[in-house]
This record gives sequence, C-alpha cells and structure tokens, in this order.
Amino acid sequence: MKTSMIVRTTLSVVLLAGAGLMTVACGGSTSTAAVCSLVKGATTATAAASTANAPPGSWPYANADLANTRDAPGSAISSANVSRLGQAWAFKLTGTAAAGVSPYGSLVAGPIVRDDLVYLQDLDSNVYALALRTGKLQWEYRCNQPERSGPGPNGVAVVGGRVYGLTPTAAFALNAATGRSIWLNSNLLSTGQGTFGIQPQAADGRVYLASQYGSGSGGGVLVALDASTGRLLWKFHTVLGAEPGVQSLGVGSGGAWQTPLVSSDGSVTYGIGNPYQSPAEAVAHPSAQLYTDSDVNLDAATGKLRWYYQGVPNDFKDYDLQASPISAVSHGVPVVVGGGKVGYVYEMDARTGRLIWKTPVGEHNGHDNDSLQALEHHSTLKAPLTILPGSLGGVLTNMALAGGSVYVVTVNLPLTYTSLNDPVPTKVAGPATGEVEALSLATGKVEWDTKVPQLPLGAATVSNDLVFTTLYNGVLIALNRSTGAIIYRRQLPTSANSPIAIAGHTVIVPAGGPRTRTRRGDPQVVAYTVP
Repeated sequence: MKTSMIVRTTLSVVLLAGAGLMTVACGGSTSTAAVCSLVKGATTATAAASTANAPPGSWPYANADLANTRDAPGSAISSANVSRLGQAWAFKLTGTAAAGVSPYGSLVAGPIVRDDLVYLQDLDSNVYALALRTGKLQWEYRCNQPERSGPGPNGVAVVGGRVYGLTPTAAFALNAATGRSIWLNSNLLSTGQGTFGIQPQAADGRVYLASQYGSGSGGGVLVALDASTGRLLWKFHTVLGAEPGVQSLGVGSGGAWQTPLVSSDGSVTYGIGNPYQSPAEAVAHPSAQLYTDSDVNLDAATGKLRWYYQGVPNDFKDYDLQASPISAVSHGVPVVVGGGKVGYVYEMDARTGRLIWKTPVGEHNGHDNDSLQALEHHSTLKAPLTILPGSLGGVLTNMALAGGSVYVVTVNLPLTYTSLNDPVPTKVAGPATGEVEALSLATGKVEWDTKVPQLPLGAATVSNDLVFTTLYNGVLIALNRSTGAIIYRRQLPTSANSPIAIAGHTVIVPAGGPRTRTRRGDPQVVAYTVP
C-alpha cells in the first residue's frame, strides 16, 4: 500500500472510529472508469405534494457568491418561518454512487442552483442535474471515478450555461441544459502533482482548480483554464522545494481543497493545504515549507504571486489553511478572511496580505506554536503528544459572512501522537464535539459561541437572521445570528458531512451517508421548503 494511502486510512480510522462515529474503516474503491457518459433523466424523486411547488431561487456559486460569503441571496427563510420547513422531495443515489467512498459516504460537495436546476457531484465524480421544484433527475453525467484525495470536497461550477467539473485526473465542461460534453482535458497533471478533488470556480472566462497530495518537489498545483476550450492558461506550484521532512514520507504537500476567491481587483486567492511530515522530521529538518498552510493571492490572468500569508510554518499536524477565503471591506479597507484546521481565523489586507487580526476558535490546549518552535530550534516535544485542535479541525468547513460578522463552525477532537515518528496522531484523547461562533469582522472579537454535541461538518450558511449548519450524525440546525441560540433542529434521513445550499424558499441538504456507529449509506439529496 502506498504511504499516502496509509496516512489517509490511518487518519480516517482514528478520527472516525475513535470519535465514536464509525465501527470499522474500509478503504475506498480504487477502480476508475476510462470514460464518462451521459445518462438522460429517468429517476424520479420522492416528493411531498404540499411543499413541492415552492417558488424558485438560486445559489449560483459554491459559496453563494464570488466573494464566498455563504449568505443566501434572496432567501425567504428566517426565524419567522423556519419552524414550518417541510420536506419537499428526496433524490436517492443508486448503483455504484450509492456505495460511496468509504468511510466518507457519497456526497461531500455543495450544490449549485441556477435556472430552476440543482447541480451537484458525488464522490464517484458523477454529476447530476435535478429539478429544483420536484427533485426529478434531468440528466446525469456518469463517470464512476472515485475521488482519491481527501476524498473531496469536489463539486461543480455553473456559469454561462456550462457546468465545469473534475474527475481525479481530468477537467471537463458540460452543457448545463443537456449534460452533453463540450470539452475534456486529461493532460493537466504531471507525475508528482497529485490528483484533483476541489469544487472549481469559474469567472471572467477562466476556470480555477487545484490538485492535492502533490508528492513532487512543487507539491500540489493551482491551475487556471480557458473556460471556452479547457486550454491550460497557467499553473502555480504551492511548494518551493523538496524539503527532507516531507520527502521522507512521500505523501505530498500543498495544493488546495476548497473553492478559491475570485476578486474584482483581478486576483484569485487560494487557501493552501499542509505538508505531511512527522513531528520528529519537523524537529530534525525544520523549514517554513512555503507556501503550505497559507492564503496565496495570485494575479488571476497570469498566475503570478502577488502576496501570501502563512499561518503555520513547518506544520506537522495537518493544519491546512484550507477554508475558502472570503472577500469583505472593513473600516474602508478591502480585506480577505481566511481560516483552517489550525483553529484560527485571520483577517488580511487584500492589497498586501498584511495581517490585521487573528482569533483562535474552538478549543486549544497550548500547543499552537509547536511547529514554530521546532523551526526556531526551540522544540522540547516528547511523546505522547496530544494536540487540540486535532488533525480534523478547528475550522474544517467553510465560513460565512453577513452584517459585519464572520460565522465559523469548529471541530473539537483532541488526538495523541504515541510516537513522534508517526505521520499522523493515532489515538483519540477526548470526545468529538464542536462549536458555532460569531466574530466581529472589524476586530475579530468573539461575539457569541455555541457548543454543539457532535462534529459540525455542514459549513456555516446564512439566511436572513439565521445561520445554518449540519452535524455529522445527521441533524440540520439553525441558530439565531444575534444570540447564537439554536432555534431549529431537524433529523435528516441519514448522516451528513456536506455544505448545504439555500435557494429562495428551499434548503437543499446533501446527506451522503458517511459511516457512523448507528448509520451508514442511504445517500440522498433532501430539499426542505417553507410555504
């Protein structure tokens, strides 16, 4: 078994089984289909007649808008009517897609809603177009190529009548109305540049994507394509060189997991992943590992570096700075808000990358500076070593921004290295819980902090005076944006670890059925509407 698979499998076993979520971890399928094919819509969804005719709406980008705010445009759902949310329809996955990629389930990507259609991708790279009102399948682009990184989050972008998506090794464009192929480019990644597993962004005639687990000297790559033809425009290497600590494992480093920020100033900003190395290697061969664990701002047309901010140099804890960066204005200054598994939220000047503030979120146990101390040759680390945040969080899923506040869901799961030679921590040191927090955009000050009893993996999503997320064990919750009080809970038909979308009167929840002790499988997309 390759080292990268060992690291991924070990981490999934520790994080899920040890957290009381999973009974056994199994490796996902590694088979791939050579060709994707179009399947016309034939599957009908189960609809509730009383709510299936709700007015349409839109969620046009991966995070609602190009600024990545996750603030639902034109939503009709608020605290005044959220209690009346009722199921409108459910679309169940079947066949190979229903088996998913164990133990992560079948759906981890956020939906896109445009022109009365819901577009989404499963972890086998299949793309679906569903009717927003009824959930009826309009077409399916069937690939049956399991994600190899993460796996996921993958997903699609829908712009200008085209659907842009990825398999692990190729990018493609489809006709949004019919699903027919427009172009396919399978010549984008070289040996050592990893595989694709990101929800792309499309804007200004370009499609932005990235790879993960790049084991070559340049790590994972950031990529821009011509949206019309799929032609490669530029490629940016997220690691400056082959550092000994990382190369000893051969797993790779850098790349990007979440949808980038495309700004009106002609730039694109990515949150960059971690380098994989053991604590012992980070101490013995310390290096900054640029540009891992950073927000990287590039010229969108050329891919040239404009600025970067690195949150964690010499990382050995899998502390990606992976969250989709958010664009905002604070005190008249354009800013970028970033965050990641290190459990910090950062606000940077969008023009220079200068740090304005940073705020810890979730639980921390005093080991935040371990990597920096190793870099400065001041490390006194000894095993056993317990880290909190663990390698699953802090901020694992995307943040939201509305009304001068940043909304963050955090994961609290302490993990222990029993040996400093281990590439990942191998023992769970406490319960798996989480928090939902609101921070001031102006100052970074925590405005409220609400504890939740399970891992909140549904990202933060704003709808008027509410902020939504989902819990791993299959619960949709909504909190009052002013107070943080949980005012709505709904049990989902299965477990969930995907962002939701809100379009008009409808909340769309991909419930992918990841493994838990009490649940597995039955993946489906569920729509809830208010009258």
